[in-house]
Amino acid sequence: MSNATGERNLEIIQEVLEIFPEKTRKERRKHMMVSDPEMESVGKCIISNRKSQPGVMTVRGCSYAGSKGVVFGPIKDMAHISHGPVGCGQYSRAGRRNYYTGVSGVDSFGTLNFTSDFQERDIVFGGDKKLTKLIEEMETLFPLTKGISIQSECPVGLIGDDIEAVANASRKAINKPVIPVRCEGFRGVSQSLGHHIANDVIRDWVLDNREGKPFEAGPYDVAIIGDYNIGGDAWASRILLEEMGLRVVAQWSGDGTLVEMENTPFVKLNLVHCYRSMNYISRHMEEKHGIPWMEYNFFGPTKVAESLRKIADMFDDTIRANAEAVIAKYQAQNDAIIAKYRPRLEGRKVLLYMGGLRPRHVIGAYEDLGMEIIAAGYEFAHNDDYDRTLPDLKEGTLLFDDASSYELEAFVKALKPDLIGSGIKEKYIFQKMGVPFRQMHSWDYSGPYHGYDGFAIFARDMDMTINNPAWGQLTAPWLKSA
Repeated sequence: MSNATGERNLEIIQEVLEIFPEKTRKERRKHMMVSDPEMESVGKCIISNRKSQPGVMTVRGCSYAGSKGVVFGPIKDMAHISHGPVGCGQYSRAGRRNYYTGVSGVDSFGTLNFTSDFQERDIVFGGDKKLTKLIEEMETLFPLTKGISIQSECPVGLIGDDIEAVANASRKAINKPVIPVRCEGFRGVSQSLGHHIANDVIRDWVLDNREGKPFEAGPYDVAIIGDYNIGGDAWASRILLEEMGLRVVAQWSGDGTLVEMENTPFVKLNLVHCYRSMNYISRHMEEKHGIPWMEYNFFGPTKVAESLRKIADMFDDTIRANAEAVIAKYQAQNDAIIAKYRPRLEGRKVLLYMGGLRPRHVIGAYEDLGMEIIAAGYEFAHNDDYDRTLPDLKEGTLLFDDASSYELEAFVKALKPDLIGSGIKEKYIFQKMGVPFRQMHSWDYSGPYHGYDGFAIFARDMDMTINNPAWGQLTAPWLKSA
């Protein structure tokens, strides 16, 4: 890309915004820019983490979704109560492909929907007694749970239920951790606040539970933070970390357990995959326990090698040597994958619009296959996410925040990408438009995509999507005659 590309993208921004009333146009313009890799920060060129405009078809989730659906939900040996009407719990249950080992309903509970099923009378009279009874029944029916979290939905905050009092009383009654989470959906501007709230609750109700208790720590103990094991991603990452001689003490929170979280303050390094959802708790452990943390990226062989070396530099020469051995071990495999798929994907253009880390993390994997990122956007990022994205983008790339359905469609029509990577809400719109699409929140029911083995699956899926002959049977809108 070049300055000419940047100038054209600025024109596209103006064209897309032209349809809006002046006030809306002025507001939405703050959420769009073109990239300059020499910029150290987006500064005020792009504004993020702001309330979506009323009437705009945003694709964001809520605070409850950030806490229950992302941070707490994948913790497999806990039961997570959706405290409120049944719908929130049902639509946040088992939708993100957080793979786990265990038997559902016996020692793993993430695929079950525990709900207090609020009715009109609960809104009038309160749900504290109902919640207490629910916890008692859960303990009878599912005695192998290691703990319970109470994920509050919107009505709970509106009527003022005292879930903290219920949690304290229930903890004594069942002799297990019962953790109240004030993640009512109306709080904040997106699911991002739900991540933060969940992190703070873990800080206050979980991390100190093993203080003063023995733990056999080792010199190479690490924790994987912010990997939700979509399609087995955390397992693929763990293989590489253990091959280089590290001991993974905890996974947060895909295939994770309560005791692993409690053991995390004893590790030597926290490895953060999803910065947006877990940087808060990592910063806390650095301040309180002196544990350093670093963000890593295991998408595509280039970024995997960079991350392995960066991780190894936090330890000693033994781990550095092991890291080089791991990189060398998979070199032939990576070369074969690239030799097979790069000729089929070289030069193809990609538009990305996803959640809190992938618009920057997957760039390297696409580039390893010779593909080009022409636009990237986040649903619920903060400005520091855009700052971290800039170095990975070519000059003049379109960058946008919290796009509306109209804006996203207009960008696609103007930029004409060969592939779109986004979420389930966008998938069928663009497939009907005749544009190849990958659902990049849950890997379109494929995966894993992390690590060297994951790269083979990623490359296959991108080729299978773009080069599928079915697209020849559809005509994109910009190719149709008037």
